[in-house]
Amino acid sequence: MLPSGANTERFNMATPVSVLRLPKGPDPNSRGFDPKSPRFIALCRTSIATSASSETNAEQLPIEQHARSVLRETFLRCLLSMTNKKVQFLMHERVKVEATFGASDIDVLNFQVSDLHTPIGVQKEALIRCQDVISFTFDS
Repeated sequence: MLPSGANTERFNMATPVSVLRLPKGPDPNSRGFDPKSPRFIALCRTSIATSASSETNAEQLPIEQHARSVLRETFLRCLLSMTNKKVQFLMHERVKVEATFGASDIDVLNFQVSDLHTPIGVQKEALIRCQDVISFTFDS
């Protein structure tokens, strides 16, 4: 319904773009979650129990921390080198998609991509949940 006196001519408007709002964390900067929450426990598991203070854990903890830091740095460098490149993602159910990689969120839970080519069509901009990705490849 148009307000009274409104022009009934059709306006040439740009195509609307849907916006996805991600949930915010409990802290003011929205950068983390309660370490006791089920989500944090599921996503941030450690292989060595940090609450136990046995002699074995005290020896293994620095080794695990170093290994994790090397793996994290390597993964972040990989994400950095993927920026603005065509990336092929293998998803669950053996679905293969291709897109131009844009960025990842701080928790590496989502990838922002452009020109996402899927079996049912092309999406100009999209977020891919990392938990849906089995592997990805790109040409360096």
